[in-house]
Amino acid sequence: MSASWRKYPNPMNPAVVGIDVVDRKVENGVLKTHRLITTEWGLPSWATRILGADRACFAAEQSEVDPRGKVMTLMSRNLTLCNELSVVEKLTYSPHPSDPTSTLLKQEAVIAVHGIPLSSYVEDFLSRTISVNANKGRQAMEWVISKINSEVEEMKNSAVKSMDDFVRREFIAEAAGHHQKGQTEGSSS
Repeated sequence: MSASWRKYPNPMNPAVVGIDVVDRKVENGVLKTHRLITTEWGLPSWATRILGADRACFAAEQSEVDPRGKVMTLMSRNLTLCNELSVVEKLTYSPHPSDPTSTLLKQEAVIAVHGIPLSSYVEDFLSRTISVNANKGRQAMEWVISKINSEVEEMKNSAVKSMDDFVRREFIAEAAGHHQKGQTEGSSS
């Protein structure tokens, strides 16, 4: 779940250029978050002329994290061109039923095209794009998990080094105290 929150930006999907938290609250132990996602689709110029879309496009994401059930659900829908193209995507992360050390990801998308010429072509194009991006999304999650694991390892190494330095200073201070005590006892006799 930590990786999901830190998924963007990532080198696999540079189209996502911004994420803003609109609302976040806890209800009955479930964390609910509403985020606004800004993307640059990189549509061909002919497509932007037909659709009238800018390069920046927006989507809304609603998520729920249920720590008791160990389930995270993300539901996103496009805001840009939503009257012509509707894409609703749902991701559900849960413990794998036969391997509790693994996570199961279920991904669904519903595409609807309204009032656009060649709507079946556009729907097919969006379906292929979502499929490609789903693979990129899984790669991005692996990338973020690797990054988090590196950060944890770095923090662990830093903590061990700090503890070693502390113990070394304490040992030196204690040895110096014993040395001074020995000198004082030796000079008074």
